[in-house]
Amino acid sequence: MILQRLDKTERLSRVVVHKGIAYFSGLTADDKQQDVRGQTAQILAKADGYLDRIGSHRAAIISAMIWLRDIDDFDEMNVAWVDWIDKDAPPARATVEAKLGLPEILVEIQFTVAMPD
Repeated sequence: MILQRLDKTERLSRVVVHKGIAYFSGLTADDKQQDVRGQTAQILAKADGYLDRIGSHRAAIISAMIWLRDIDDFDEMNVAWVDWIDKDAPPARATVEAKLGLPEILVEIQFTVAMPD
């Protein structure tokens, strides 16, 4: 069994690639002083970096799970999301309200991505 692990810490790997699928950990913004739109944009930029590192792309995103601290921020998060996704290949997606790990985290996103053949 061959697994590729990116950015390992004592608790997790940010991305694990196995059998043609990449599993991203929940990504959060680095600048948590931003509003939900700003945090979402940072997360999506971070996802782009990981997509580049694994040799994949936005159209290969299979699914995304989005957690919002406050579901009332749904529309603001979607402004950044809609600007970012591949319009011809939008992934499956779920968005829920959740109590997140730190009070300043407003959004967290996890991706499952197909690797190119």
